[in-house]
Amino acid sequence: MGIKEDKKINSEIVSKIKAARLDKNLTQEELAKKAGINANFYAKVERGKAKPSGVTLTKIIKALGLKSTDILSV
Repeated sequence: MGIKEDKKINSEIVSKIKAARLDKNLTQEELAKKAGINANFYAKVERGKAKPSGVTLTKIIKALGLKSTDILSV
């Protein structure tokens, strides 16, 4: 996979996470707190300025009450 493909996949994952957050009427800060992560870092993730580790991504997905396959199937 090339850099363009990696960026596209990351963008799709972030879009799904943001859509799920909005669907659950959570602010970025509320989701970050539920996931046990830094709110500023989470905001950077949504803006595409930071990439979460696998562990952090799992925390976000669980905080949204979703399964990994809900977010990671692109």
